[in-house]
Amino acid sequence: MLMENQLILASASPRRRELLRQIGLEFQVVPSRAEEQILPNETPEEHVIRLSLDKATEVANRDHISGRWFIGSDTIVLCDNRILGKPENEAHAATMLKQLSGRQHQVLSGYAVIDRQTGKQRAEAVSTRVWFRQLTDVEITGYIATGEPADKAGAYAIQGLGICFVSKIEGSYTNVVGLPLCKLTLAMKELGIPLLI
Repeated sequence: MLMENQLILASASPRRRELLRQIGLEFQVVPSRAEEQILPNETPEEHVIRLSLDKATEVANRDHISGRWFIGSDTIVLCDNRILGKPENEAHAATMLKQLSGRQHQVLSGYAVIDRQTGKQRAEAVSTRVWFRQLTDVEITGYIATGEPADKAGAYAIQGLGICFVSKIEGSYTNVVGLPLCKLTLAMKELGIPLLI
C-alpha cells in the first residue's frame, strides 16, 4: 500500500485534503508557493493546467521534500468568459454572487500529477456546468456574513451552505469542490500510484 510520504498534495486546501482522504489515500500536505497570476492570451483551460503544474513542480523541486508523486490543482469559476477567482473582500463577494444569480456558469479545475522518480506527468482541465437559482439580496448578505465565500473561487462552496443556491450541475461534482476525482484517479493509475480500487 502507498506510504504517506510517497504522495504529496501541493495544496493547503482543506477541501482537496478531504477528497483525497475520501478515496482512502495517505499523503503529506506541502502547500505550494507558486505564484498564481493570469497570463495574457491564456485560455482558462491553459491557466488552470499551468497553475496546477506550477504548484506540483514547485514542491517537487524542493530538495528537502521526500516523496515520489506530487499533486497540484487549481480551480476557477468562469462567467461571461471572465475568470472569477477568490473575492478580495465582502463587496467583491457580493458582486460575484449577483453575477452568478439565476444563471449558468462553468467551474474549471486543473490537476497535475508528477512522478519525480520517472519524470512522467499527467495534467488536464476538467469542466463542470453549474446553475444557480435566483438569489435575493438578503440571501447574499446572509451568506457572506457566514464567512464561507471568503476564500472560495466564485465566492461560494458547493460542499457547504452554497449548495442551497445550486439548482443543477452537469459534470463532476468533486470538480466543483476542487479535484475531479474520476479523472485524477485514472491519471494516478497511469503513473503507478496504488489505489484502493
